[in-house]
Amino acid sequence: MTGLYTKAISSFIFPLHEKLKKHTTVAVRDDLEKTQWWGKDDLEKLRFTRLRELLIHAQHHVPYYTELFSEISFDPERINSLADLARLPLLTKSKIRAHLEQLKADNAQDLARFNTGGSSGEPLIFYIGNQRVSHDVAAKWRATRWWDVDIGDREIVLWGSPIELNAQGRVRSFRDKLLRTKLLPAFEMSEQKLDGFLQEIRSARPKMLFGYPSSLALLACYAQSKNIRVDNLGIKVAFVTSERLYDNQREQIESIFGCRVANGYGGRDAGFIAHECPAGGMHITAEDIIVEIVDEQGVPLPPGNSGEVVVTHLATGDFPFIRYRTGDVAILNDKTCSCGRGLPLIQEIQGRTTDFIVAADGTLMHGLALIYVVRDLPGVQQFKIIQENLHATRILLVTDTTFKDSLISTIKSDVMRRLGKDVRVDVEIVTHIAKEPSGKYRYVISHVSPPEIHP
Repeated sequence: MTGLYTKAISSFIFPLHEKLKKHTTVAVRDDLEKTQWWGKDDLEKLRFTRLRELLIHAQHHVPYYTELFSEISFDPERINSLADLARLPLLTKSKIRAHLEQLKADNAQDLARFNTGGSSGEPLIFYIGNQRVSHDVAAKWRATRWWDVDIGDREIVLWGSPIELNAQGRVRSFRDKLLRTKLLPAFEMSEQKLDGFLQEIRSARPKMLFGYPSSLALLACYAQSKNIRVDNLGIKVAFVTSERLYDNQREQIESIFGCRVANGYGGRDAGFIAHECPAGGMHITAEDIIVEIVDEQGVPLPPGNSGEVVVTHLATGDFPFIRYRTGDVAILNDKTCSCGRGLPLIQEIQGRTTDFIVAADGTLMHGLALIYVVRDLPGVQQFKIIQENLHATRILLVTDTTFKDSLISTIKSDVMRRLGKDVRVDVEIVTHIAKEPSGKYRYVISHVSPPEIHP
């Protein structure tokens, strides 16, 4: 049963908040809650209509696509099905970097600048507008409500992105307090920090948790090792994202926190791609996103085949993501979920993982603690961080002509500040960073076994 406070927040305060930001989130969510029950044919008609509108808009208002469509003689007004999308070349991070300004629509307004390293290790700058934000927030909101929780219910967020952590000004802090959301930094996972996190959770008694699966699983095991009960707090669901969720992590979180785990898949660049429902189906946000699984040549593969995830976001007219290569590897499913929703399914996400790293003093940290040292530096095109042992870490960089050699000492000092002042840090400028056998980059590899927490 939804409490009065939560109902007031989700029905009035948050909608007002979104309206003041010029977002259409509430209207979009209302539509999504209807279309999720549509059959396959009706959903396909909706997606085709929206795809055609996006492509026509891109042809007339986005310089990059105006030129591209002309070069390949592609007329979006003459497409007949979603399959025609495969006639377009893939959009890569390198293409976005090379054509950043040309990818902006000439009639775009209120664009927000974003940057992310993504799972490929390639720093990326891009822009999104209010329409895209509204649709992504609405999609997440819909998925949240699948689990009988809502905006305004108490929530603990265990997260490590400095985009969120550095945004905790007065306005953001007031908003989080109003929405009953508490953000805890997941960079450092020392015993002292874990004790503090458990104290916060036990005090808040949240209905939902949100965070990296690795961080929540580690916290769960730590609570068990200290005989601290967290399965009696009324937590309904733990939303996990940003990494691959492993079966043992799901079991640890569910058994120790006494709640279900809901896996989410997406990113700031690709959008809110898919989310798990209580019946176990990993549903694609089909009204907004077309997911293709392609082979090495970019040719779409049928369901049941493993390949790279390519995304077309239908609400990105201001800065289109059309056939965007995510660098992730997954398999589509052509079955229907027992929950009754007509949204298509992802069978398995195979290629997302972020490792922990271990400081010289034994402190366990999220791999993102080092990623953010290098990923947004000017001139860095790709990177890989390899922790060889407790006393030596190697960083591979692919750079362009704008990279300044003076940044190498900055990288070394920042990494040493996190791992230990006596740790040797070697920075190597290379021309190429090879992919893993899976076809995906791993941007952090640690050869140090993390300290075990025994239940």
